[in-house]
Amino acid sequence: MWAYLLRRVLAGIIVLLVLSFGVFILVALSGNPLAALQATPGISRATIAAAGAQLHLNEPLVDRYWGWLVGLLHGSFGYSYTGQPVGPQIAQRLLVTVKLVVPAVILSVLLGVIVGVISAVRQYKPVDHVSTGLAYLFFSTPVFVLALLLKDFLAVDVNRAVGHTILFTVGESTPGITGAWNVFVDEVQHAVLPVVTLTLVTYATWSRFQRAAMLDVLNADYIRLARAKGLSPHRVLFVHALRNALIPVVTVVAIDFAALIGGALVTEIVFSWDGMGQYLYNALTGAESPDVYAVSGWLMVAGTAVVVFNILADLVYGLLDPRIRYA
Repeated sequence: MWAYLLRRVLAGIIVLLVLSFGVFILVALSGNPLAALQATPGISRATIAAAGAQLHLNEPLVDRYWGWLVGLLHGSFGYSYTGQPVGPQIAQRLLVTVKLVVPAVILSVLLGVIVGVISAVRQYKPVDHVSTGLAYLFFSTPVFVLALLLKDFLAVDVNRAVGHTILFTVGESTPGITGAWNVFVDEVQHAVLPVVTLTLVTYATWSRFQRAAMLDVLNADYIRLARAKGLSPHRVLFVHALRNALIPVVTVVAIDFAALIGGALVTEIVFSWDGMGQYLYNALTGAESPDVYAVSGWLMVAGTAVVVFNILADLVYGLLDPRIRYA
């Protein structure tokens, strides 16, 4: 297994290097970061030259990438076009995104598995039709529409019913709150709506995967054999069927979780959360040009999440199905 993990890690590193090089070159060629400075009336050539030297614009693209990569290996993500270090900015925004994504993924997994299993066991029964209809409804509704509906109706009605604000519609926290417990409660109140939004959209997809996987397993020969041997329905369902039916769902969850770590852009924008998605959006749509160091730093964090969670998914396969061996 260790040899397999080593191969996967090395392959992931190669993919990240190739991808980061391509993105770095494309972003660096997509605009002129000195355009606004050059358009400033009365600006001197020396000032423009100094700004270009600070951003390493006088160096070949390959040298700029190599310098950024060497700095990355030493723990530095470089400096954005605004002069701020990229590493601390990404760390701060990653924490914001994690506070949104982790509870949403946990709830989505629980809902997706439970709803998917019930729908498969009660195939074509009323509960299956209802769960299918809700899943398609949430899956087909644009995220910003669902978020706005929750803000305009759920939050407003709940706050009006209790007489004060308990569901906040913007921001990650309220400035000036002191005390550990008060800070925790305030952050939970701010997180409810965006977490619910992300949960409804995500669980809808995962529940369909779980239903399809469960139906496939329930019709397998070894399940028929288990029933014929007189095993209890509970044991057949949860010990023999569900474990194998979780394998395809684990794959989807790992990929989607890694993508969400990269940033749930629409949700963060609607609820004004300054997370990874918002950071990438700002880096790509800067006033001057796309910020190559900010985008490259974001890519390394998001790409690393994809590699790590896919490796973890492979390990979970072995726990769910002992027949799986790593060569």
